[in-house]
Amino acid sequence: MRWCTWMKAAALGVTLQVVREATPAAAQQAAGATGGAAARAAGREWRERNEPVILREFTTLLALPNVASDLPDIRRNAALLMQMLERRGARARLLEVPGAPPAVFGELRVPGATRTVMLYAHYDGQPVDPRQWAGGGPFSPRLLDKALYEGGKEIPFPAAGAARVDPDARIYARSASDDKGSILAMLTALDALAAKGGRPSVNVKFFFEGEEEAGSAHLEAILTKYKDVLQADAWLFCDGPVHQSGAQQLVFGLRGVTGLEMTVFGPTRPLHSGHYGNWAPNPGVLLVNLIASMRDDDGRIRIAGYYDDVRPVSDAERKAIAALPPVDSSLRRSLGLARTEGDSALLAERIMLPALNLRGIRVGGVQELGSNTISTEAYASFDFRLVPNQEPRRVRELVERHLAAQGWHVVADTPTVAERVRHPKLVRLQWENGYPAQRASMDDDFSKALVAAVSAGAPRPPLLVPTLGGSGPSYLFTQVLGVPVVTLPIANADNNQHAANENLRVGNLWNAIELYAGLLAGLGREWRSGVAQ
Repeated sequence: MRWCTWMKAAALGVTLQVVREATPAAAQQAAGATGGAAARAAGREWRERNEPVILREFTTLLALPNVASDLPDIRRNAALLMQMLERRGARARLLEVPGAPPAVFGELRVPGATRTVMLYAHYDGQPVDPRQWAGGGPFSPRLLDKALYEGGKEIPFPAAGAARVDPDARIYARSASDDKGSILAMLTALDALAAKGGRPSVNVKFFFEGEEEAGSAHLEAILTKYKDVLQADAWLFCDGPVHQSGAQQLVFGLRGVTGLEMTVFGPTRPLHSGHYGNWAPNPGVLLVNLIASMRDDDGRIRIAGYYDDVRPVSDAERKAIAALPPVDSSLRRSLGLARTEGDSALLAERIMLPALNLRGIRVGGVQELGSNTISTEAYASFDFRLVPNQEPRRVRELVERHLAAQGWHVVADTPTVAERVRHPKLVRLQWENGYPAQRASMDDDFSKALVAAVSAGAPRPPLLVPTLGGSGPSYLFTQVLGVPVVTLPIANADNNQHAANENLRVGNLWNAIELYAGLLAGLGREWRSGVAQ
């Protein structure tokens, strides 16, 4: 598809800079000139001349309410995103399955490109309570001279011809950082490349999900139905914050998760501990002994065979961990911790391992509610953080086998009195569905090319993070589409993601525009040439 002579934004009531279309030969020359570092510089130059226009388009998008449960609002967002894609020369359409918010899809084919990258972001946002928001509310974007917690004051958005915006200023609105900022940055990067007569070095596809903050219940159905449309060589997840230090990072994986609610049963009615203690089994004591059989004080999981499926950490992943900024000592001090589990290991090493977390435990009462009672039941709640190649189904099998070996009889429902009488150790397990981990190789051609493209012209190379400690359904993209997935976050770490007064630091938006310009211009060349290898 040819790049457009005119880039218009009539639907927003703004006019973008006029770009003269280059001849094919000139475009080829310009495209080469805007690879890597030169494209970053082009992105910066174009952004500095167009900050008011960029922010006006951004605030128009932010002003649309986007809670996933409100389908009419979500469709208004989707319609605007389609327009924004089409103005950049992309072919846009909605991907729909019954009962779900639509995903917005766009495609920009580049003559001569041999690789295709999919840029993922979500355009829905977390639910809001307007009473918790300072100023005009979650869908009335505000510009502050600095963060609210630093005493920031509201300032006007710049008019045409105004001085440039301080990079430490903040834009406050729902989804400013999570993820509408990423969407705007990638589309603005296309404007910057076109202004120089350049273009991406890869075919670019866009997938903007409309249900991520509501749990992505229909994501697998959309990926499956539109599998042919969504074919790409790799996916970039354009979501999340940069490192707490402010450094750019590339994240190659997320842990999986499954949850468990456990109930241990004692007598059918509460008993006086003086009359019946040391005779009637106490479900609270039984429960804590059960938990102690599952993990030790250092976080080592004691369930037989639990580590058998775990994929070993690669040399590249170990090298990446060693290069991360040291944060453990300061974290221990700030959290008041004399020691950590696996005391000599780094936090970044520990999250490469499976984890069994006790989310909560409840039996009887304490303090002012305490009584000399043997309770009828005791409850515990767990989350199991999974790493490649663990599966929730296999975790469930191993846990239930472990409990049986400890003499426990497992049930899925409330036991009958006959079951209570028959089994001295009785436990009910209620499992959550869960999902597996996803981790892209740091050694393959795409990952090496990506690192090289993100590094070109950057103030410093990005931090390479093998996995985050948190979980997300990114495994679906690898499972359904068979492609690597890497996360490229751009938001400031203190962005109040999911909370009231969500914000995006303006400097992070500016950096993201330059980042995407360099990435799109340079990725195909690195991928094709093997320079990154």
